[in-house]
Amino acid sequence: MSRDWNRRGFAVAATTMLALGLALPAEAGTVADRQRSTVRASFTAGDLAAARPEGLPASVRLPGDDPAAFRAFLAGAAMASRAPWLALSGGGENGAFAAGLLKGWSRAGTRPDFGIVTGVSTGALIAPFAFLGASQDAALEKAYTETSAADVFEFGGGSESLTDTWPLKRGIERSVTPTLLEAVAAEHRKGRRLLVVTTELDSLRPTLWDMGAIAAAGGPAGLKLFREVMLASAAIPGIFPPVMIESTGPGGKRFQEMHADGGATAPFFVAPGRTMLDQVEGTPPADGRLPAPEIYVVVNTSLAPDFQVAQRSMLSILGRSLSAMIKAQTAGAVAVTKAFAARTGMPVHIATIDQRFSQTSQAPFEQGYMRALFAHGERLGKAGTAFDWSADTMVTSATGRSASNAP
Repeated sequence: MSRDWNRRGFAVAATTMLALGLALPAEAGTVADRQRSTVRASFTAGDLAAARPEGLPASVRLPGDDPAAFRAFLAGAAMASRAPWLALSGGGENGAFAAGLLKGWSRAGTRPDFGIVTGVSTGALIAPFAFLGASQDAALEKAYTETSAADVFEFGGGSESLTDTWPLKRGIERSVTPTLLEAVAAEHRKGRRLLVVTTELDSLRPTLWDMGAIAAAGGPAGLKLFREVMLASAAIPGIFPPVMIESTGPGGKRFQEMHADGGATAPFFVAPGRTMLDQVEGTPPADGRLPAPEIYVVVNTSLAPDFQVAQRSMLSILGRSLSAMIKAQTAGAVAVTKAFAARTGMPVHIATIDQRFSQTSQAPFEQGYMRALFAHGERLGKAGTAFDWSADTMVTSATGRSASNAP
């Protein structure tokens, strides 16, 4: 098995269950009941664009592919230009790498209070705790060293997915408390920003959720939406069920938005794609720059080649193909980020799970693997040697080194 079990492993595990003919729990109710439960209220693209989450203002989110909206968002974030940014990628149980790295960084005494924190998929589950700083390191360690597959999903998801993530939902409810929301809101009022990315499946667009604004709104509606967004960002389409978010459109029209894994649109988020590409197409340089003093990106996967002899079976071919797709998408995002940073003179530091970690996983959320990966990340974080990615993934540099975009 490879370290890229994160999405591939869920797909292969679920498909294996079906291939072996193992029974999945039946959906409750009659066929008519099940059909009614999947029927959605009709709405238009215009309704969706003008909608707001039920009980909250529309301003708690923005389109993740709109450079102008993102610039306006940053203009209201005082700390965006005063403190480094942190972007946390997807990667399933490989999020143990980021969790360990953050703890080690705290122990080194050099971890900053980030002006902007963004999270995608497993990075979304880490992001609120990373945003609050070293006081939450113990919670992250527990989450990424004591979790098993049974704490995340069970097979038998019904018509929308191969699994049900009710265990993960319960875990989020236990960890995301009113007290945690109050702490996030307090940091938000200081000008810091916490963003979680989901993919809205009707429009096929990324959505940026301003989690600090949601926390500041508070109340039952704020707590509910905060939890829903975290769950949605980690909802691998087809494997995990999407999250249906209640919305109110023009004229009080009510409908449900369908949100899923933020990693479907990007493995991590630094800025809208057009922001990082438009300078090549002639956009004025001032419009393409980010105010960040520097950006740290933690990639919870390996970009190195992973040799295995593929079998002539559907499962093996599917697994190897998905692994290749994930590596290619992530490597492409890293390349675009590095190129953008070089053009704009912005220091960027990228950490990946490189050849210094060789342990493999035999199953999803295997605790021995996760504990070893957490310890590896912690060692690198404490030593300051996790960041500054290079093309061969072999060369790293100390966090304390003078900022540079060179390998």
